[in-house]
Amino acid sequence: MAEQTAPPQSVAGPPGGTAITAEAKPDAAVVRDALGVGIAVGLSGFAFGVTSAGSGLSLLQTCALSLLVFTGASQFALVGALAAGGNPYTAAAGAFFLGVRNSFYGLRLSQLLALPRALRPLAAQWVIDETTAVTLPQPTRRAARIGFTVTGLTLYVLWNLTTLVGALGAEALGDTAAWGLDAAGPAVFLALLAPMLKSTTERVTAALAVVLALGLLPVLPAGVPVLLAALAAPVVLFLMGRGKDGLMGRGKDGTPDEPAGEAGQGQEAEKAAAKTGAPRTTTQEDGR
Repeated sequence: MAEQTAPPQSVAGPPGGTAITAEAKPDAAVVRDALGVGIAVGLSGFAFGVTSAGSGLSLLQTCALSLLVFTGASQFALVGALAAGGNPYTAAAGAFFLGVRNSFYGLRLSQLLALPRALRPLAAQWVIDETTAVTLPQPTRRAARIGFTVTGLTLYVLWNLTTLVGALGAEALGDTAAWGLDAAGPAVFLALLAPMLKSTTERVTAALAVVLALGLLPVLPAGVPVLLAALAAPVVLFLMGRGKDGLMGRGKDGTPDEPAGEAGQGQEAEKAAAKTGAPRTTTQEDGR
């Protein structure tokens, strides 16, 4: 049977401009990409189940985290902090702030998917890194909905099944720390995140966050370095703002210096004419 394709859809262009027609993507291609991500990441739920059981959580608690929280980075952060002897409240706070990023994903996905109001609470459970990574590049709304649904469903089912298997098999593995399975979840998260860091600001922010988290890890209780690593974003934005001001320079009165070039020369001429009281000559070059 031939692959089904959606008809071209009109995507809104810039204000005052014309709409851009996006080329449709075959449904089979979207499903294939979504299944690839869902299966690859869903299998790492086994590592979470083993790690969670090894940190002292019961089978019920481990499965409840995957069913209700369903955001791998936050889950690994929570059980990792608990395994390191961290305060439960600090561990929960670190997991919570890691999960807050999904709220920002939701703001973008809600516009892109435009789901019926009744479905939005259900879809919110699947707003995570992986579904966002698959949905955002899609050229049409149909493709975005297919990518989001297939990725979310595949990942949710596999993640919870492998979490159960991992928790049940933790005893058979013995010392879970020796296997290094606690690094599987964060490794998958970083692999998905790295291609999304396209601008210099994003890369610098990520690098600073890593330095803060690793540097503070030996001196602060478990879970706290993750919270403080979030300070990387405002620090980088502040420094970049200062850098732009430095490039322009400031005068004695604290106001930005006049820009160079013809525009700056024209403004200097206006100031000189105002001081002497002489009329300013209008030229064709300055457009006045």
